[in-house]
Amino acid sequence: MSTEIVKIGFDAEALKPRILHLGFGAFARAHPMVYLSEGLAKAGGDWGVVVARLNSGRADMDALDAADGRYHVAEADGEGVTLREIGVVAATRHPARDGVDAIPDLIASPAMSVILLTVTEKGYCARSGRLDRDNPGVIADLAAPAQPGTAIGVIAEGLARRRAAGHGGLTVLSCDNQPENGHLTRQVVLDFAEARDPALAAWIAETCTFPSSMVDRIVPAMTEESHALLADLLGRPDPNGIVCEPFRQWVIEDSFAAGRPPFAEGGAELVEDVRPFEEMKLRMLNGSHTMLACYGQLAGHETVDGCMGDAGLRELARRLMEEEQAPTLSVPASVDLPGYAAALLARFANPRLRHRLAQIASDTSQKMPQRLFAPASAHLDRAEPWPVTALGIAAWIRLLVLGRGSADPRAAELSAAAGAADPVAAVLALPGLVPADLAAAPGFLPAIRAAYADLAA
Repeated sequence: MSTEIVKIGFDAEALKPRILHLGFGAFARAHPMVYLSEGLAKAGGDWGVVVARLNSGRADMDALDAADGRYHVAEADGEGVTLREIGVVAATRHPARDGVDAIPDLIASPAMSVILLTVTEKGYCARSGRLDRDNPGVIADLAAPAQPGTAIGVIAEGLARRRAAGHGGLTVLSCDNQPENGHLTRQVVLDFAEARDPALAAWIAETCTFPSSMVDRIVPAMTEESHALLADLLGRPDPNGIVCEPFRQWVIEDSFAAGRPPFAEGGAELVEDVRPFEEMKLRMLNGSHTMLACYGQLAGHETVDGCMGDAGLRELARRLMEEEQAPTLSVPASVDLPGYAAALLARFANPRLRHRLAQIASDTSQKMPQRLFAPASAHLDRAEPWPVTALGIAAWIRLLVLGRGSADPRAAELSAAAGAADPVAAVLALPGLVPADLAAAPGFLPAIRAAYADLAA
């Protein structure tokens, strides 16, 4: 097995705090930071990153500090490993350690240009595309806006301080798996700002940009095996390191308010419209991931590569991608959808990842609308069959009924609905879960009921 080592290719000591990354976890380490590292090596610059966590993760920030912000990314598959040293982290922040003012003050600093977000779907405090005013975190932040606890509250407070200091706007760039994530981020930030100060909302709308982006790289949670791989490659442990697949893709809407980091020089694609790319990825990759995560657990599997070793499950994933997801997409003519599906199946089979199904199945209530509900709606509109999509939805409900659902922000509601006499109807009737037009479609509920009956037989 081959091993390639890529050292830091720029002057890390020259970096300045120009980017803030909120929600700095495994994916952030393995995706945007790799693009920035590669871009700085090719184009130079002083684009350093201050990485932050808001709730959990203080120990992670301390561990990064102990390593001077350095860590390694091992890009591994069955053929070999590329080990990259990453040195773009200039500093860390955590409110429990540094105080509640630390992150808003950083946003207000004149050098700050870009805020990156990887806070997962639930971190946007959204419901039906707008700010969820009933979210406990939102309620608390609006009551005490100078002491925010949510990512949206932190951004709004930081921008309020930036405006008060007389500095210009900046870019807020979402790197989470959501359709039109830039539009959603802008909407919830403006909703929050409007609720606390309409003049602040107007200033944000005029001076800040919220580009959408599509991110793609499979980054499983670290295991003893992956930590051992890093230690073997380095000759020592790297508690901050990550193991991921070699493939990576980042498509970014070219809309930056205060300078653009060298993401494109690091391999990112800058486009006018991200939507065709994000729909392709959300439906074909993430949608099949969610189906496999739910149905695969029912079939006795624990990991995605285990599912790919099951001929029946691999065929289900192929059918979902090629026959049910791909026909719902509008992509440029240059995009080879069958080729994309084949590449996804090969990536899923990577034996070095051991991507756990239970991890993928977390927060499924937040993921269903864009991954499986949207294509179901498209097929119903066209009177087309969608059996594998229905199977994925039904498998999720079956896991809930069996008490095997993964962590979810709506866990209490889901558990109660799963205990109803008709769990399919009860789960799908939860407020804000299924789009109203889809819920009202005559063929929707019967299809899920039929798929569920097959699973429960």
